[in-house]
Amino acid sequence: MNTRSAMDRSPAVLGEPVTLATVDIVIPVLNEQKALPGCIRTLNAFLGDSFPLPWRITIVDNGSIDGTWRVARGLTREFPQVHARRLETRGRGAALKAAWRDSPADIVAYMDVDLSTGLGALFPMVAALASGHSEVAIGTRLARGARTRRSLRRELVSRGYNALLRYGFGVGFSDAQCGFKAARTDVIRPLLDSVEDDGWFFDTELLLLAEHNGLRVHEVPVDWVEDLDSRVRIIRTAVEDLRGLARVARSMSGLKVANEPALTPTHPDAVVARPRAVTLARLGSFALIGGFSTVLYALLYLPLREHWPAAAANLVALLLTGFAGAEASRWTVNVLGGHRTAPRVRTGPAFLADYAITTMAVLGLPPPGGRVFEATTAVGTYCLLTLLRFAALDLWVRPKR
Repeated sequence: MNTRSAMDRSPAVLGEPVTLATVDIVIPVLNEQKALPGCIRTLNAFLGDSFPLPWRITIVDNGSIDGTWRVARGLTREFPQVHARRLETRGRGAALKAAWRDSPADIVAYMDVDLSTGLGALFPMVAALASGHSEVAIGTRLARGARTRRSLRRELVSRGYNALLRYGFGVGFSDAQCGFKAARTDVIRPLLDSVEDDGWFFDTELLLLAEHNGLRVHEVPVDWVEDLDSRVRIIRTAVEDLRGLARVARSMSGLKVANEPALTPTHPDAVVARPRAVTLARLGSFALIGGFSTVLYALLYLPLREHWPAAAANLVALLLTGFAGAEASRWTVNVLGGHRTAPRVRTGPAFLADYAITTMAVLGLPPPGGRVFEATTAVGTYCLLTLLRFAALDLWVRPKR
């Protein structure tokens, strides 16, 4: 056998044309006539020198009253791959909805005009989508490997808000509000019609819907430097975000608008076992978490009840148990090889339901029942709710067929 000829590369194979995914990078702007030229010139130069996929930049002026639109039109004449459109509706969410719906690209992305996020993270973020590995990709300032430079107030607000998402909604992503995101156009468009917010909460609502519909969210640690000339009003935005979370929590159960990609073997001759509703490992991990949570709740409720009313003691015990249970759930999924849609301990609506039921059970007891009887009822009700959740495990992790 001629080993050399067998190892030679075939010119015919290497010469075949390859279809690359196209990327549309949206820059939403409001009264940014000063910052826009430097942003577009810097981004255009970076993409031309370092970005390997076909690309376009889209400026969306949504309601500016200064010279932003005039500047945007001038930039389209200066750079052939820059496109601009104007909307009268204000809000980052409104700008992204309009641009992403009409984009001809395979992948849509966006970044803030201040370029606070390092551009070196752009291709790693988009590559996960171009390869088909994920449907949504985001930059994160809170994951290991990220480097940030920002004020203490913004750091505390960001970490507090994302902790609320993590423990209240059980999300898998770490940074909802980083202005550096991308998505596959064909997958994200069905979700856009269900996103109600047109402002800063758009990012969070979109990610919550994406995870709720089984889409994979890929995270890329980024370098991020705060621009003190930002149009973001931290406290007002945080209040609006909390209102948005309350609205989404009420309506989340009916927001199924996209299908999770099917899990199929790569090899055409693979012999695949019939899907089972729940594996023994997942059953064991859930039982372990349920038992741990029940014991922890009892240990917290009993001493707290000695000093506080039943409703307050119950609330604090449930909150602390929820935090600990979420970490235990995350640990068991990592160690036991659970699925990314494995049940979280308690989402926002589930927590409110647990609190209401356990509180009503305790407050509904007859007065002479005694403190021990009250504590036993609280723990027993919590245990019953945990068992009901355990019984519903099959519905949470049933594989898609």
